Amino acid sequence: MVALSSETMNGRSAERVSRVIVQKTSALRRFIFLKEMQLKMSVDATEILDDESLVEENGECVLSLVVPDDAEGRLDAWLASQVKDFSRARLQALIKEGCVTCDGLVVKANAKPKAGHVIDIIVPAPVPAEPVPENIPLDILYEDGDCLVVNKPAGLVVHPAPGHVSGTLVNALLYHCRDLGGVGGVERPGIVHRLDKDTSGLMVVAKNDAALAGFVRLFQTGGIAKEYLTLVHGVPQKISGTVTTLIGRHPSQRKKMAVVARNGKQAVTHYMVERRLGDITLVRCRIETGRTHQIRVHMQSLGCPVVGDTVYGRSAADNRLPSFPTRQMLHAAHLTFTHPVTGAPMEFTVPLPEDFVKQMTA
Repeated sequence: MVALSSETMNGRSAERVSRVIVQKTSALRRFIFLKEMQLKMSVDATEILDDESLVEENGECVLSLVVPDDAEGRLDAWLASQVKDFSRARLQALIKEGCVTCDGLVVKANAKPKAGHVIDIIVPAPVPAEPVPENIPLDILYEDGDCLVVNKPAGLVVHPAPGHVSGTLVNALLYHCRDLGGVGGVERPGIVHRLDKDTSGLMVVAKNDAALAGFVRLFQTGGIAKEYLTLVHGVPQKISGTVTTLIGRHPSQRKKMAVVARNGKQAVTHYMVERRLGDITLVRCRIETGRTHQIRVHMQSLGCPVVGDTVYGRSAADNRLPSFPTRQMLHAAHLTFTHPVTGAPMEFTVPLPEDFVKQMTA
């Protein structure tokens, strides 16, 4: 471990310290090294936590501060006084995104910092402002001058993000559609909806601003129908039904979503059991809303988590299956919409991918 010694800290109590300790974890070892970063803290108002007060993990920087006895006022204001390179507005945005926790729990901007509490600020790693074209094969089911429909394989990230700055669907689209850049913004050109990395299936892409605006209207008015097939552990109590809840960020695990009682967004999922397969079940889901991880969260709420889901699933149940799932068994199988420019009815269906079929027949 590399750390700032107490002697050094005492000698620099009036200075700004800009140090980061980056931690990479693997099955065999943990490799820790120093990296300069433009984050400055007021040392006399905070403590360094062991030797990992600033840790970068999986592309994210985590800044940890211990609240001193003399801290007062709102949390966002106090943090702004300590982390000089972050504006109060930037810190408020991070708090709203669930990237600031107090003793492991997500907090609000108006919370009162209390002495001894540990405040963690998770700062997403920067990504290139403009993705570059990459020659990545695409399974294109339909294309015209306004839009295209692709069958996304599992494992392909939709757009660049921390930890995935290249090799994404956006990079592939920029190579395939030379004039796509800038449609809807340079970071996510053409993207009007997303699928999780390990979810396979149908996606629509806008090739110009008119199509993008049309797709946005369709999504807002329910003019796009999406059906998914998923394998879940167990079987829902009802053969078919509708799950209507609020979905928001998990109260203590910021990377997870959860069914919440308040401060969430309405999510509606219609489901129907298609086939029992021993200890697992094939379920068809039609969603009215497109909340983050919606089907995965709703299936978990029914007591039937998605097979292979490492976030919301059951690892012990996955281990007992004849064939261990290599990803979450969720597939966007059917898509219908009105063409955003011509008004023509469009309908697409893609078969289950090989790994999904293998899981069903194991």
